[in-house]
Amino acid sequence: MVWDTAEAQAGAAAPRRQFLRRGMGLGAAAWAGVASAGGAGPVVTPLGERLPNAMKTPGGSDLAYGLPSPHESSVVRTESRAAGFSVWRSPLQHQRGIITPNGLHFATHHNGIPDITPEQHVLMVHGLVQRPLKFDMERLARYPMVSKVHFLECAGNSAANALSLTALDHTLGDLAGEVSCAEWTGVPLSYIFNEVGLKDSAQWVVVEGADGGSHSRSLPLSALAKDGMLALYQNGERLRASQGYPLRLFMPGWEGNVNVKWLHRLEVVDAPAYTKDESGLYTQVLKDGRIERFAFPMEVKSLITHPSGQQTLPEAKGFYEIGGLAWSGRGRITKVEVSVDGGATWASATLQAPVLDRAFTRFTLPWQWQGKKAVLMSRATDEHGNVQPTRSAWKSRYAAHSFNHYNAIQAWQVGRDGRVENTYA
Repeated sequence: MVWDTAEAQAGAAAPRRQFLRRGMGLGAAAWAGVASAGGAGPVVTPLGERLPNAMKTPGGSDLAYGLPSPHESSVVRTESRAAGFSVWRSPLQHQRGIITPNGLHFATHHNGIPDITPEQHVLMVHGLVQRPLKFDMERLARYPMVSKVHFLECAGNSAANALSLTALDHTLGDLAGEVSCAEWTGVPLSYIFNEVGLKDSAQWVVVEGADGGSHSRSLPLSALAKDGMLALYQNGERLRASQGYPLRLFMPGWEGNVNVKWLHRLEVVDAPAYTKDESGLYTQVLKDGRIERFAFPMEVKSLITHPSGQQTLPEAKGFYEIGGLAWSGRGRITKVEVSVDGGATWASATLQAPVLDRAFTRFTLPWQWQGKKAVLMSRATDEHGNVQPTRSAWKSRYAAHSFNHYNAIQAWQVGRDGRVENTYA
């Protein structure tokens, strides 16, 4: 059976209109009740007394640096130390649009956050170059910059669903909140490579951060010259300390840890260095025992953000919008399909503009819930034909203890009481 999108949308639209009409009717009754209170004829309440309290007095003062409303104080990142280091996950279930606010952007810190004075910070470029150079931040800021919107995802995002034998009852943010999307602004790395001049034997670059553990990764020179950016700004303001202030590498679509924060050294070499992290934590072991090394792009993936884990649908048999995010480290999203019956049938969701290269794409689909158990799933396809796999398909490729680059379909079970929880389907 094929779930017809047009039929679903038509079926959902009518209840939505009824809901709006009912809401307007209740509002009119409330106003009428106020006007006739007491039963002895109309009671006229002065207009000033009927105004909301916020309209009766002048408001408070603003702040030098704006903050979210105090009524949104529960919308925060959550920290996990299950991996042995600090991981701050973004509450995707509370966000709309495709840009993650800087204060809610996910972050992973292997060695804490260093306190770096920008006037003393220097980027050194050396190795197989004609002119080894050092760049201070003031000099870098004089280069022409570009701004691009791209997602950033930790290689270990969604590890709980990759490893746990049973589906854990967590929020979306706690399950898969190690991904965010922002506008990054900085200097294309190609400018710097042209400045220093590359020798013929140059093939790789060892990228090192100025944190306590000297986090380092080896990256292919050709890719860095094509897409690499020395990022100085995020969403219009200077990088925050947890995002690598004053300077980080940014490689669109690649796993988060190669976007080295607190960047201070680029060594151009002829072969990878096989640093500690790239030879251990960020190497995937396949089902047959082989090793998948230097697997940089994050694969096509989608998540339903609403409704999602630990949320409750407030009204049975009502109209709801299923919405979520999709992205691919290899290009644009071309299609997202949604199932409400555990994958038995699928319908194409609407992709909301803009649909950008290696960035979050929003998708939505109207849904008329009949108050019965349901299993919601989304499946994304990118412009290269890559399709998000099922969990069983992903698990058949990797060893049981592998968890990096988990991009399997996320399923949410909706109970008759409207409660939503994580499930494997």
